[in-house]
Amino acid sequence: MNITTQNLQTLDKQHVWHPFTQMQDWLADDPVIIVKGEGCWLIDSDGNRYLDGVASMWTNVHGHSHPALNKALSDQAARIEHSTLLGLAGEQSILLAARLIDIAPLGLSKVFYSDNGSTAVEVGLKMAYQYHCHRGHPQKSRFIRLQHAYHGDTIGSMSVGGINIYHDTFSPLLFSTIESPAPNCYRCPFGKEDLSSCGMACLNALEELMSEYSGQLAGMIIEPLLQGAGGMLVHPEGYLRGVRSLCDRYGILLITDEVATGFGRTGKMFACEHEAVSPDIMALSKGLCAGYLPLAATLATDEIYQAFLGNYTELKTFFHGHTFTGNPLACAVALKSLDLFEENNLLESIRKRIKQLSGLLQKLAEYPEVGNVRQCGLAAGIELVRDKITKEPYPWAEKRGIRACRKALRHGIFSRPLGNTLVVFPPLAVTSEELDFLVDGLYQGILESSNEG
Repeated sequence: MNITTQNLQTLDKQHVWHPFTQMQDWLADDPVIIVKGEGCWLIDSDGNRYLDGVASMWTNVHGHSHPALNKALSDQAARIEHSTLLGLAGEQSILLAARLIDIAPLGLSKVFYSDNGSTAVEVGLKMAYQYHCHRGHPQKSRFIRLQHAYHGDTIGSMSVGGINIYHDTFSPLLFSTIESPAPNCYRCPFGKEDLSSCGMACLNALEELMSEYSGQLAGMIIEPLLQGAGGMLVHPEGYLRGVRSLCDRYGILLITDEVATGFGRTGKMFACEHEAVSPDIMALSKGLCAGYLPLAATLATDEIYQAFLGNYTELKTFFHGHTFTGNPLACAVALKSLDLFEENNLLESIRKRIKQLSGLLQKLAEYPEVGNVRQCGLAAGIELVRDKITKEPYPWAEKRGIRACRKALRHGIFSRPLGNTLVVFPPLAVTSEELDFLVDGLYQGILESSNEG
């Protein structure tokens, strides 16, 4: 059967509801249909090639359709595709758990599997609250989180989110949390202009909240170093370390959401390592399985784990689970991905690309419409503004980021903006030439969309 691009586009419009997409706009266009991937490139149904500028929603590590990962998947499928962890153990999940603890920040010793970033966060939230219940403090049921936070789209993970356009619609369904000002240095919530003399006002504000609510707080959840979906907001040096210190002072569990920052994105395996921070609970997904299959893990300390041990009748069990928890196919690929980190000395290569990206972004920052460029490792945000001096943003209705990305697509770059902020988030295996191509394509997209008015 010969299915044409037009056939696929028609079927897509008839039947597929796309995430984070205004479908009325989508139906007015003909979508690009991806049928193949090679390295850092996506190939559509007409043979056109696009550099994957967002690593297929921040997941891809070693490139698409990698031979070694394909083989790991195939070999495992020939043995067994899935077996539950409810009442049984699984070889691949055991080996991966041991491997994760070996590379994780010190103190983390237990791995609880799920299947995406949202569920990894849900697990962490429930784990933190039930821990306090078992310790005799059921009143510690609230969480503190940052303004502009994003931790997923399930009810619990939305509750600890702070992006109004994503979360306000569902506010009647969400539980109450405490919001702390984000360390957003470009648009400082305290009006500070000079980071060297601001006194880390955002951290001081956090301490005030912790002091006031410490008796109610189960934990604080944070995206370490980089708030991704909130606009690629990069935290100042020392903020994360300060958060860890405050959590210790006020007896609050620290939950780090490393769904986007984990597995090499920041130049170290985990973002926490940059400030020598060990969390009490850490959520992982995205790069965990190199972009192949849904897989997530929530890591916890032995102290937390021990609180759940008891007689069957005490009901201390952690009553949480997923059908595909610890799926052997996903775990086998994740193990091979970690092998490739070592075999290809990938972290060293990433650090070179980080330095290269820094130079490329400096040139881009000179463009009149670029108000701010923010970089954290091999991830960056390019914020477009109407007025560079006043930082006046473009109105939402102008779709400035979307228009720039559409223009970049014509130059062979696939990217997806966060409002007026363009995202640079390529597969970690991106080459020097490909990174040049990516940033130049985004520049062309900005230029051409600007010329349209």
